[in-house]
Amino acid sequence: MDARVSSKVKAVLAARGIGKVVKSGESDLVILRDIDLAVMPGEAVAIVGASGSGKSTLLALLAGLDLPSTGSVTLDGEELFALDEDARAALRGRALGFVFQSFQLLPSLDALENAMLPLELAGRRDAESAAKQMLERVGLGERLHHYPKHLSGGEQQRVALARAFVVEPRVLLADEPTGSLDEASGEAVIALMFELNRERGTTLVMVTHDEHLAARCGRIIRLSGGRIVA
Repeated sequence: MDARVSSKVKAVLAARGIGKVVKSGESDLVILRDIDLAVMPGEAVAIVGASGSGKSTLLALLAGLDLPSTGSVTLDGEELFALDEDARAALRGRALGFVFQSFQLLPSLDALENAMLPLELAGRRDAESAAKQMLERVGLGERLHHYPKHLSGGEQQRVALARAFVVEPRVLLADEPTGSLDEASGEAVIALMFELNRERGTTLVMVTHDEHLAARCGRIIRLSGGRIVA
């Protein structure tokens, strides 16, 4: 499917005319310009490009974590930037899961508590049982009460995967998910992420510099100079 948005495509995540410009001294620095893309439910899409091409900025805009200078983003049928900050946060909590290079686990919480956190914030009464089940699914059933400092990098990223998938998001956004891991741990985490993507029908949008990893996705969107070039 072409990365350009078609009005006939019912995408779970779509951007139209997205641009991002920031002040740099007395001049403007253009990070992204005229980005159009559409991601269908269940797709696995890689966003690739050299450092500074705007990959992570685009991911943040698709999540509504940053505001664009121009354009719009639609997530699960709702226009993100037509919502106020609280409503955007509620939509993210319902529709998005996140996996970051740096894991973003809370050091004062054990694995189970970290995985429970988004469910507790959503007011789910089954937070503990659902988080435990997901941690068991990612192979950490024996590590529920270990704190991040007592887990390897690969184990921490698996906790992060459990935390992301436990809310059953429509879309999983991953930013260099293996960037902090050794090759073996990274391969195990990626295999698990794609397994969960297929099992649960979750749409995957992943920023990566790894061309081999990108090739495992169904589609690659390539950025250069803040534009989609392929």
